Amino acid sequence: MPSWIAVSLKTLLAIAILFLLTRLLGKRQVTQLSPFEYITGITIGSVAATIPLETDGTWHLGIVSLVVWSAVAIGIGFMQLKSKKAREWVDGKPTVLIKNGKVLDDNLKKERLTIDELMSQLRNKNIFNVADVEFAVIEHNGMINALVKNEYQPLTPKKVGLKVENGEEPHLVVEDGSILDEELARRGLNRGWLQTELEKQGVALENVFLAQVDSDGQLYLDLYDDQIQIQPPQEKAKLLATLKKCEADLEMFGLSTKDKRAKKVYEQCSNQLQRVIDEIKPQLIS
Repeated sequence: MPSWIAVSLKTLLAIAILFLLTRLLGKRQVTQLSPFEYITGITIGSVAATIPLETDGTWHLGIVSLVVWSAVAIGIGFMQLKSKKAREWVDGKPTVLIKNGKVLDDNLKKERLTIDELMSQLRNKNIFNVADVEFAVIEHNGMINALVKNEYQPLTPKKVGLKVENGEEPHLVVEDGSILDEELARRGLNRGWLQTELEKQGVALENVFLAQVDSDGQLYLDLYDDQIQIQPPQEKAKLLATLKKCEADLEMFGLSTKDKRAKKVYEQCSNQLQRVIDEIKPQLIS
């Protein structure tokens, strides 16, 4: 057999075995790998690369090496799933680097981190002031996670006492100019609704690259021609303005009437409508 054919066949075999072994080892991003997993990946790749080039009849030993490495990695992974001590022994423990805005110098030296490296990772998380950090820890994969103090955290509906409904996943209803009827049906919509929405924005279906319906029933469009600017729908803003006008009218009627009974009714209706506006306003301004 010619050498180039032998090398080609062994290369294809190595690729197949490597593909199978990587599927068995599981899915991890590079940034999520532990030191042992990182070394295992490099070693398996290096051994697989040498298999096709072995010409002395011992190339099959490389496959044995691959299987052994993978078996050891799978076994250690199984131990980690079953035992917390095994996880700590293989991956190590997370180390606290900042506590209550104070950098723990000894832990920083233990992890062989400089203050510049620490600040760099904090800036990647949009944290520029160490004093703003309540707690920061370096994980076993070298990533630094930080929790800022409560006064510096973003404002959420829960913090201001607002209740919002859970949103549904967006549905892609047009892809490359073709309507996805199944996705429309999942959202409880049809082609007639889609055509009406496209006509509102003055867009033809053949010009739509993709269209997506969000949890509020709003249609997002992306056209083939990026120079065309689409005005966002204003239905929510119009509804909020109408509700505010109605509430203002009720309040004005209450102030202008001299009938005490009618004044009381207007005031009650105005207050009820104001509560409705406060409740749905987060959805209407999103």
